[in-house]
Amino acid sequence: MTAGKSLSFEFLKRRIVIAIAIFLLAFGVRVLTWHDTRLEVGKVQSAVVADYQRVAEVLRAGGVSSFLSSSSPLADLNNLGHPPGYSFLIASVYSLKHSGAAVQFAQITADSLSAVLIFLIVAELFPLTAGVVAGLLAAFSPQFAWNSVLLLPDSISVLPILLAIYLLARGLQKPRVINFLIVGALIGLSCWLRANAMLLPLFVAAAAPLLITSENQTASRMLAHRRQDVGAPWRFALAVVCGTLLIILPLTVRNAIVFRRFIPLSLGAGQTLLEGIADYDKESKFGIPRTDVGIMKQESEIYQRPDYYGTLFNPDGVERERARLARGFAIIRSHPLWFAGVMTKRASSMVRLERSRLISHEPAITHRIDDLDNAEIASLITPRELFSNGVAVPGAAAYPGGNMGVMPELKVSLRGNSEKYGPQFLGPMITVKSGTDYVITVPIKIIAGRMRVSVTNASGNVYSSRIIEPFEHTPMDEWAKRHPLEYQELMDIESEQPEQLVRLPFVAVRDENIRVVWSNEASDAQTSVEIGFIKLHELGPARFLWTRYPRFIIHAIQKIFITAVILPLTIIGLLILVFRKQSAALVVLSIVPVYFFCVQSAVHTEYRYVLAVDYFLFAFVGVAIMEAGRVTVKALKKEIMNHRGHREIRT
Repeated sequence: MTAGKSLSFEFLKRRIVIAIAIFLLAFGVRVLTWHDTRLEVGKVQSAVVADYQRVAEVLRAGGVSSFLSSSSPLADLNNLGHPPGYSFLIASVYSLKHSGAAVQFAQITADSLSAVLIFLIVAELFPLTAGVVAGLLAAFSPQFAWNSVLLLPDSISVLPILLAIYLLARGLQKPRVINFLIVGALIGLSCWLRANAMLLPLFVAAAAPLLITSENQTASRMLAHRRQDVGAPWRFALAVVCGTLLIILPLTVRNAIVFRRFIPLSLGAGQTLLEGIADYDKESKFGIPRTDVGIMKQESEIYQRPDYYGTLFNPDGVERERARLARGFAIIRSHPLWFAGVMTKRASSMVRLERSRLISHEPAITHRIDDLDNAEIASLITPRELFSNGVAVPGAAAYPGGNMGVMPELKVSLRGNSEKYGPQFLGPMITVKSGTDYVITVPIKIIAGRMRVSVTNASGNVYSSRIIEPFEHTPMDEWAKRHPLEYQELMDIESEQPEQLVRLPFVAVRDENIRVVWSNEASDAQTSVEIGFIKLHELGPARFLWTRYPRFIIHAIQKIFITAVILPLTIIGLLILVFRKQSAALVVLSIVPVYFFCVQSAVHTEYRYVLAVDYFLFAFVGVAIMEAGRVTVKALKKEIMNHRGHREIRT
């Protein structure tokens, strides 16, 4: 083996070892996140999750043929609110193990591979140090860890995009049409999971000729050797687009056969466009509802079609979507400067990190809490005891009985103060013993506002918490609309909101006293709730207490994942590439963020829609830290050399 081959093998071996380490670290962080949140993630976007799962069950029962049949239950326009790829994934996992946890672990694995891919992308463009930093940031990120355990396609849809960018970076040294075809196909695969990247191939296609014809030999390490003539660069741009079409067209053709309509991927663009406009129309000048329910109600009234209420896409889903798009575009044309400001605000929000839940210092419970009939009730606080021994903060008030005149023995009414956040009422202390799984249950009817219910210890450490808020839609809504005065009179007496049984599971790691605390949580109205009997259920001995040690380390690291830390480093990394004229690397790392800034900012945006952007923010952070390390090492070497020189002079 020659020296060159030996060095190449050692370099490859080092990359593989680092990639495996990043994968295992990312996997471990996500498993701990799953352990912390597995009892509550099912409540996030539960209606959307149920829709994906319902389609998956139909696919399992009827096979692929049911997807292609116009007589199948899937031949309903309401099934086109999302692309079908995620339902296919769920059906595939269910065929091996029918559980939500199995789907979550498939996503955890995919998200861990995404951390490896951002390492490989950056390592392809810069020295290994920058790639390691980017990979470690992705591995520890609480934002990625949290989204990876949600039963939604947002996290897993990023993996094909990152793989496409990695192949793009790899393919620049020896460009081949087949590589760019695969790049486009991978983006198309992502679109089957989530439609957000549908126009991304156009951005990649526009960038491909610029990258391939670049004569800047210092653009990145991968361009260190002059490339041979590759022919017309437009061929590579066309290959990207064709690769995407090869993956998306089968779905478009299927939609045309089953629904007799031209639907490239799915429906919903008009709905999200309108809701996105409404989000920034604080004065409701345009009269657009902010929710799906509101849009359905409004369309039902505008078109005098009661059957429009209750569904977004059936009947007349395509026509309704076109009307929504036309309405949205009309507003944009008449208010272009305002909408440009909206897009700018959305784009700027994409570089702010989501404030995600960090891994808990203490392990989560391992016992089930869905059936508490056989669990021992270790402590019981009656409403009378709650009223007598609880403490209301200044401005808040608690009084016995409910709004319906319920006896004090059954309810306590709590009315919060005018603060948007902060504790309102502190329940009496309850004794718990170490190394034990517990769950506190408390029935709560929320009259108005939004509250957080938490379990804290005497030091104020939060062991468990949950936000409670009114349900968006109740059966009385239609009656209230027709009889507003009668409805208001009734609301002065009784809340239509149903009672919610709040479960607060936690592990007691020491013998101590805990209490239940009610707090305001960004409420637009003065909070008011009714509280019933508080029960402390003892579930049994806790497990995995040893995980508190890695949890402590990971929790401390995850505290740096805030915008105030990451964004300045991102800007520094970006400026380094600009001033050094490393154009190829700059283009490769900027394609995805620029696409989301320009396209996704035009419609309703949530953090989970733009997860891909953060990976490339971490890439720029890797560049900044690499450069800082290089400058520091150089300065230290210079200082050491100067010190040695002074010693030689003295001797």
